[in-house]
Amino acid sequence: MTGFSRPDTGASGPPPAPEAPVSRSTQPARRRIRRAVTGLMVALAVLLVSSVTGLLPVQIMRVGSESMAPTIATGDLVLLDRGHQGVARMDVVVVERPDTGVLLVKRAVALGGDQVGIEDGVLVVNGAPVCEPNIDPDRLDGVWFGPQTVPAGAVFLMGDDRGSSIDSREFGPVSADDVRGRVTHRLWPSPGALPVDRC
Repeated sequence: MTGFSRPDTGASGPPPAPEAPVSRSTQPARRRIRRAVTGLMVALAVLLVSSVTGLLPVQIMRVGSESMAPTIATGDLVLLDRGHQGVARMDVVVVERPDTGVLLVKRAVALGGDQVGIEDGVLVVNGAPVCEPNIDPDRLDGVWFGPQTVPAGAVFLMGDDRGSSIDSREFGPVSADDVRGRVTHRLWPSPGALPVDRC
């Protein structure tokens, strides 16, 4: 007697469940997120370019010399506030060097009508020594300058590293109208407000 066998269907169990279709509602959400991220990156790029080129009230600048050390070092990124309202003594400012047009970062140590000098490394304004906690007078031992009276409407600039700074001692006082703005913050490498150079 011949045995009866079922035809082999190749199925070893129940048929697989059909794959769940991708929800159409998640596709527009992904597109929206992608567009938002792209838009944010474009906006940040535009803001950065506008700031560096000076189109905004604030501008990012890279410092190119050690003349403001130890307050600001070469390569630091600083924030320039171009909407400043006048200059006060000891403000850190950006100004065009009168003889070359190069932008300089310096400290406004004296204003119009002030008498300014350096006596054995100590800054003296109107006959009184100025307390500068960020300046090491031992590094300036033996440095003398002036005194000199600052013309009305001008500012007298010095770098914090008085021994190596090219400043108003060389090119003279500059017009207060030529000040581009105040440096208020360092952005890199150690973000934060500049230290206050007053005792």
